[in-house]
Amino acid sequence: MLKLRLSMGGTKKRPVYKIVVADSKFPRDGRFIEKLGFFNPLLPKEKKERIGLQTDRIKYWLSQGAQPTTRVARLLGEHELIPMPAKGNNPMKAVPKKERKKEAKEESPKEAPKTDEKKADAPKEAPKADEKKADAPKEAPKAEEKK
Repeated sequence: MLKLRLSMGGTKKRPVYKIVVADSKFPRDGRFIEKLGFFNPLLPKEKKERIGLQTDRIKYWLSQGAQPTTRVARLLGEHELIPMPAKGNNPMKAVPKKERKKEAKEESPKEAPKTDEKKADAPKEAPKADEKKADAPKEAPKAEEKK
């Protein structure tokens, strides 16, 4: 399957991407069929030099059945080459990774034993007690740091 995707270039901590058409089996930065543009995320959004596209070649590859990745679809949607894709919903994006893992562990036991309500209530009380214990040591060092 052909994909319109980003191929990374540039130096360490200074990425520059090429927009390329490549087979989905090829590596991200490996072999590609044709370069269709570039994307420099370090430049401000207002600058014209941030994104460069060969619109006629992009339209050709889209007509041949190439599928854009989500990021490339957004870039093409901004330049009105394709309809703007729908925004995704990731409510956990702002939650730190450690807390996401804790919530996932808490949710999985709740989902498994739905047969007996008494069993479901008992595990809910135990983590609350653990959370209070975990909060207490955190507050003590803060008080010492203020002194």
